[in-house]
Amino acid sequence: MRQTDIPVLISGGGPVGLATAVELAHHGVRSMVVEPRESVSWLRPRAKTTSARSMELLRRWGLAETLRARSPLAVSWSDAAVFTTGLLGREITRIGGCFGLDLTGSDLAAEPGQQVPQPIVEEVLREAAGDALLTGWRVAGLREDADGVTVDLTSAAGDTREVRAAYVVGCDGARSVTREAIGARYEGRQDARPNFNVVFRAPGLADRVPHGPAVHYWVLNPAQPGMLGRLDLEDLWWCIAQGVPAAGTDPVRLVRNLVGADVEVEILATDPWTARMLLADRYAGGRVFLAGDAAHQNPPYGGHGFNTGIGDAVNIGWKLAAVLSGWAPASLLTSYEAERRPVAAATIEAAAANMATLAPELADPALMGSEPEFERVRPAVAEAVRRTKDSEFHSLDLVLGYTYDGSPVVAGGCGERLPHRWLAPGESLYDRLGPAFSLVGDLSSPEAKVLVERAAELGVPLREVDLPDAPGTLALVRPDQHVAWRSSAPGDAAHALDLAVGRPS
Repeated sequence: MRQTDIPVLISGGGPVGLATAVELAHHGVRSMVVEPRESVSWLRPRAKTTSARSMELLRRWGLAETLRARSPLAVSWSDAAVFTTGLLGREITRIGGCFGLDLTGSDLAAEPGQQVPQPIVEEVLREAAGDALLTGWRVAGLREDADGVTVDLTSAAGDTREVRAAYVVGCDGARSVTREAIGARYEGRQDARPNFNVVFRAPGLADRVPHGPAVHYWVLNPAQPGMLGRLDLEDLWWCIAQGVPAAGTDPVRLVRNLVGADVEVEILATDPWTARMLLADRYAGGRVFLAGDAAHQNPPYGGHGFNTGIGDAVNIGWKLAAVLSGWAPASLLTSYEAERRPVAAATIEAAAANMATLAPELADPALMGSEPEFERVRPAVAEAVRRTKDSEFHSLDLVLGYTYDGSPVVAGGCGERLPHRWLAPGESLYDRLGPAFSLVGDLSSPEAKVLVERAAELGVPLREVDLPDAPGTLALVRPDQHVAWRSSAPGDAAHALDLAVGRPS
């Protein structure tokens, strides 16, 4: 048996890789995150929506308030998407309550969503990961054996080194070396339509916008359809033009067309891309696991991609920690793919459905005509917007409502996220949960005693959370806040914990 240098090596230090490291550290497990980029770039902000569910998970790590404090757009700033003829043009309609940004104080969630550019998310997670992050290196290859994984690293200067890890998590994106190493492959398709992103600075533009604050401004101009939004409350903006190829595109003219005026524009970055609906045919080798874009890719509409990856990170992170800490067998790890791959498949389907109707499909030439022409077609366009885009902006059933029902480590009919509630102003039920398993509800019930005793026998950390106002109800809650068993589920409490940690019956 060869000695391992590190319990878990993580290939890729984007938000998913960093989140995996933070989750492992949350359970006291060391990791190494190998990332080629020395610093985080602002030139391609990519994800801009951190979902309510991701914010709940950041709250577990004590990072939710840090991220909100760093975000240039306070959650109270806006929760609206505005549909217009141009950023400075006529308003057609608007949709409120977008992306769970209106959930402050709601019993539905411990945290509302947050509009924040991905670079800030990465910076916060880098700080939390600390010395687990190794920059300037990349994973060049890896080889599994029965006792661990040998990983080949290469630096930007061409230096090489070999690291031995007990497990590897591949968070290395679309061109994943990890995915190739375990022989997994993407299944799915690519959208034919080209898209063109621009990050730009426009001094004074915000003062001219007649529509008030919004997280998205959708431009339904047939000559230049697309969308824009703010990256800060100064002069930094992003835009996406749909159906626009990179070749021959003048980004200044594109921005001005979306704005509807010849404003002063400084182009900071451009990013041509096409949407992909891809899912890895498997998520794991023996000791190697895929997460984030290495496992799945979906269109950005709805803001689900990076958030799905955060869910991956927490799921594989707590399970690896349980195995490495000795209170769960390695068989627990087989549940990772069974739980997370269906969530990614549902997310891809939802995002692809959102992509079916974008600004080009909603645009109507009459919107650009005289005031009477605009008013004639505006109601019909507004109705089409609400009918086709509501699910894109209101997707809490997917964000908060996905379950692991059917998982091999969840009792029948369970697997949902523990329903949230506030226990006192600012105190969430989730704040009472332990870092490992929690027993929540009526602790005077006979099942509670059985579970507490079994946890002691197995060495499973278990926090008891008594809810006197919930007589006769009891839930065994996993580290990721999902319910592994409840007192109304089939089967007895004696076997509930064994099942939840992957012990064969």
